[in-house]
Amino acid sequence: MELQEILTGICLGIALSACCGFRIFVPLLLASLAARFGFVPLSSGFEWMNTWAAVTCFGVASVLEVAAYYIPVVDNLLDTLTTPGSVIAGTIISASMFIDLDPMTKWALALIAGGGTAGIIQSGTGLLRLGSTKLTAGLGNSVVASLENIFSIIGTLLSLLIPVAMFVLFITLVAGTIYLLARRFVSKMG
Repeated sequence: MELQEILTGICLGIALSACCGFRIFVPLLLASLAARFGFVPLSSGFEWMNTWAAVTCFGVASVLEVAAYYIPVVDNLLDTLTTPGSVIAGTIISASMFIDLDPMTKWALALIAGGGTAGIIQSGTGLLRLGSTKLTAGLGNSVVASLENIFSIIGTLLSLLIPVAMFVLFITLVAGTIYLLARRFVSKMG
């Protein structure tokens, strides 16, 4: 495989993992469908994502996850649970797109870049929802949930179509999130 194809797969994997920071199962569903219809190849060992059973499971999980974020109090509880879940999903989805990498490189990159990206995005959205809860007594959380759903769906679709551009966009978003989190941490320390 050419270097360009390997780098495109890495960009695709990390961009998709960023979308797992908005919603865990939506990117997995759309990537599974894309693989099922031959739009993207999957890394060795991830053939299970190319099955109707996986599409069905990811579809049901996506509907439940999206719906649950519109239930007051449950949305904040989900943010606590989905942070580790988004890291796992980001690791899995990125590893599934890393074609022709040796296993050590694939899994190290998937965990650090894929899982890390998903976790950072999820932490940022969790803080956004917490701020919304404080400012609007939870009434604004449905707006936050809707934006996360839109970013997850459109971000995933665009990642599948233009992976390098979405990689750059999401890395910029991750850097901004890290900056804001660091700034918030420093302000609480001082």
